[in-house]
Amino acid sequence: MCKLVRICLFLLVLHSLIVAVVAREKSNVLFIVADDLRTSLGCYGDSLVKSPNIDQLASKSQVFLNAYAQQAVCAPSRTSMLTSRRPDTTRLYDFNSYWRVHSGNYTTLPEHFKSRGYFTMSVGKVFHPGIASNHTDDYPYSWSIPAYHPASFRFEKKKMCKGEDGKLHANLLCAVNVTEQPGGTLPDMESTDEAVRLLKSRASEDVPFFLAVGFHKPHIPFRIPQEYLSLYPLDQMTLAPDPDVPKLLPPIAYNPWMDIRKRDDVQKLNISFPYGPIPKDFQLRIRQHYYAAVSYMDAQVGRLLSALSDLGLADSTMVVFASDHGWSLGEHGEWAKYSNFDVATRVPLIFYIPGVTAVRHHLEESTFPFIDVFSQSKHSFTNDRVIRNMVELVDVFPTVSYMAGLRAPEPCPDVSFQVKLCTDGDNLAHTFRHRERGVDAEEIAFSQYPRPADTPQVNSDLPDLKDIKVMGYTLRTWDYRYTLWLGYNPKTFQVNVTDVHAGELYMLEDDPGQDKNVYSDSDHRTMTKKMDSLPHTLSLKMRMKLQFLYLTAGMKRSTGRT
Repeated sequence: MCKLVRICLFLLVLHSLIVAVVAREKSNVLFIVADDLRTSLGCYGDSLVKSPNIDQLASKSQVFLNAYAQQAVCAPSRTSMLTSRRPDTTRLYDFNSYWRVHSGNYTTLPEHFKSRGYFTMSVGKVFHPGIASNHTDDYPYSWSIPAYHPASFRFEKKKMCKGEDGKLHANLLCAVNVTEQPGGTLPDMESTDEAVRLLKSRASEDVPFFLAVGFHKPHIPFRIPQEYLSLYPLDQMTLAPDPDVPKLLPPIAYNPWMDIRKRDDVQKLNISFPYGPIPKDFQLRIRQHYYAAVSYMDAQVGRLLSALSDLGLADSTMVVFASDHGWSLGEHGEWAKYSNFDVATRVPLIFYIPGVTAVRHHLEESTFPFIDVFSQSKHSFTNDRVIRNMVELVDVFPTVSYMAGLRAPEPCPDVSFQVKLCTDGDNLAHTFRHRERGVDAEEIAFSQYPRPADTPQVNSDLPDLKDIKVMGYTLRTWDYRYTLWLGYNPKTFQVNVTDVHAGELYMLEDDPGQDKNVYSDSDHRTMTKKMDSLPHTLSLKMRMKLQFLYLTAGMKRSTGRT
């Protein structure tokens, strides 16, 4: 009997070891990044948008409901996510420097996989092209082969949009007949074609792959197939629930959406700078086109995932879906990104891990059948693997590495410019093993945005490094968003924690839209004194956390909250 018990125990231990090895075996990675996509997806509770393919992915994945970008603009956010370093470490706040020579020779997420035997590939907009990635998308450091960019993208900023006068313009609203476009295609269609071709080329290879696919939409201009507008009849569109600039919003916090203003169709509206509202009928059309662009991008994601299934790769490939930042659709009287509001910093973050978030399928069964968004059937998202606590895009690098079977980078020291491989984020692997027991009010997401002045300027949205005078740092917890706008020296890259230009505090239980700033001048003076009294060895994030806890504790006492 004892011998039998020992055999049973041995078999149980052996089974546990096998399960652990299988769970940690190296898997392929399909890393999908959308451009300017806020959480306007069915799986994030937006009942208007039609995103059946991403929702299908989410139904078999772990969905992080509260994921935040570190800076709401393309190049800084992508560089931060792919190096797992915050913008104050990459020192990239604009599009005009390459981190390897500007701040430190940091290892990137794909480079980490490449160094461990993966074949790494890039399609579309993954790194921000240009100076920010050394005009090579960081090849050959990050990629095994040169990055692919769709040929039709060179027409994106040209006059391709037919106006009411029958002529072509460089418009914001740019629904087109694809057959009339150069090559009869559009950038995201080309990127999907190339990504599918690469998947086919790797399907029979023994070497694991890391394929990153960056879709350009819903980034402006809204050059999309015109048929997608039919999904969103204009008479069914609504304005943002809070379309006015909040009365107590500090002027420095407002972004004047200059890239919108520069488009031909918007210039014709003669909107006053900086607060002049866009006419309501045009606001509705912007929202219509944004949603249509999301559905168009969703169809490309569906094509890609369907190919993954058809090639028998869905059981051996982790799929990560994210965006670089969000996009304002008229909330607070703002458009585009360029701010610290949730609509600009909050992003979708979805992890599909075979055998972990979903059971492994037989090869003949399609894990991700393509769903036609134009079909009459209604698609819904159902999933109990949802994480509500705060996470950040800097968490992606260590989490993807660990869940794919590699070692996650170690946490960075306070000063890490000389450290090639480390992370400013957290490894979220524990969230896949244990069900979330409740919301952790202590968890914090940390974002920032630079400004050239205390009032809106023509370069407020995207100031060059040399013009940055103030940096707005935001702490986002479950209960509050707390922001301090602090003096910044772009020559020394130093923030002056006692030079408080303005503050914002939004109590989210009563004000989920972040419309009522309850930060006051007395708070301003108190914060300056408290900041000055803290030890200078503390990191800015820790300083702000202590200030935040002090301030909110006072507010809880005054309002009777617990």
